[in-house]
Amino acid sequence: MNHWLQLLLEQIRETGWLQWVAVFFGVAEVLLAKRNNVLLYPAGLIGTLLSIVLLLEVKLYAETLLNIYYIVISIYGWWFWAKKRNKPAVPITYADKKDWLITLLITFGGWLVLYLVLKNFTPSNVPVWDAFVSASAWAGTWLLTRRKIENWLVLNLSNLFAVPLLFYKNLPLFALLTLFLFVVAIFSYFDWKKIYQQQGKTNSSP
Repeated sequence: MNHWLQLLLEQIRETGWLQWVAVFFGVAEVLLAKRNNVLLYPAGLIGTLLSIVLLLEVKLYAETLLNIYYIVISIYGWWFWAKKRNKPAVPITYADKKDWLITLLITFGGWLVLYLVLKNFTPSNVPVWDAFVSASAWAGTWLLTRRKIENWLVLNLSNLFAVPLLFYKNLPLFALLTLFLFVVAIFSYFDWKKIYQQQGKTNSSP
């Protein structure tokens, strides 16, 4: 245990300022998402752009692609969440069968495609691991943009595998951020369920 703690502290001491800034915006993004606040997207865009630079340095290519995807999906999500004139904001709902089908296709289809790309076209030494973390995160983010409660469950599946991967790649702050996101996602899941119930009471009131 002491060995791992010393290794973590050593990694943190050697962490550059860019990783600190990226983590700051990552924390801001998840806290805003927990509060169901649309400002999560501009915060996420800044953190994502910085993360791309850092991930390329350690040759996590699928994670880099994931962050490029985050940029695209964040712009889409920002637009999707925004209030349109004379229309209410998109409500929080549970995923239906169609949503789950798309989620599974993104997860396992994306995993296979990313693995083949990493295996055959990059020097990645963790193609299976890197590919799964990214593909499952793609799926969870898609559910988030659709305001589906289950997005937190799928994102936490990705987080669960991402933490040891990031430690292995000597990105301790990113690993700790992901661990933090894992905990926040648990609370966010229950917060969104409460919001969903409140929406039902509002809609049913005379």
